[in-house]
Amino acid sequence: MMAPNIDPVLISLGPIQIRWYGLMYVIGFLNAGFLLKILVKDGFLRVGKEKIDAMITYALIFMFIGARLAYVFIYNWDYYQNNLGELFSVWKGGLSFHGAVLGIAVGLFIFSRKNKIPLLQATDAAVIAGTQGVFFGRMGNFINHELWGRTTDVPWGMVFPDAGPYPRHPSQLYEGIMEGIILFTILWLLRKRFTIYGQATALFFSVYAVFRFIIEFFREADSQLGYYFGGHVTMGQILCFLQVFFGLGVFLYAKKNAARLKVVRA
Repeated sequence: MMAPNIDPVLISLGPIQIRWYGLMYVIGFLNAGFLLKILVKDGFLRVGKEKIDAMITYALIFMFIGARLAYVFIYNWDYYQNNLGELFSVWKGGLSFHGAVLGIAVGLFIFSRKNKIPLLQATDAAVIAGTQGVFFGRMGNFINHELWGRTTDVPWGMVFPDAGPYPRHPSQLYEGIMEGIILFTILWLLRKRFTIYGQATALFFSVYAVFRFIIEFFREADSQLGYYFGGHVTMGQILCFLQVFFGLGVFLYAKKNAARLKVVRA
């Protein structure tokens, strides 16, 4: 089965191009803004609704900075050290999820300080509302025919251009469904059961790491990095392993500071 041949450029007006990849991010952030306003109404995120646009802006800007820098310096520095002119050519692809999370955390830290709320209140709201965006981001990868899976003989295997003649796992779809739809559904359904700020953040980091670790067995390793520890472990799995411990650390910190981080609804 051939992967759908969708032109990555949705609209082209002279030198101006609107790409599916960018549009997917826009949809994810628009959805996040809508969901954040619900969290404000529910009393979970204790800022005014008029602050949501600023929150989204901080998260968006620092997400792209973090995602790009992590990809450049962790995943592909051998290439970019000789091609510095392409350092910020994000339209060509090349964004790191783990770098994006770090960037969003920086943006939310600034937002939380300006609005005098606990950082974990902002991150909890962000992961509950924003995880659905992972689905749209992975759909952008699928349309771009990038981050494909390993070769396979399963009936739904797809042949991707530039990936050779053999069918491969559509690992972008696996990630979109598990890391985006399923994880978002879990967080959203549990949002009224969280009693301490930090629980949602810890759950996001831990469950995402488990899902991503599993999917990495079906996803082709980055060609410039390959595999580690005898050819069995990818860089993504190494980062996920560390991420589980980070999620556990967030949970323990939140539990220790439960009195200050208790969720008090309006």
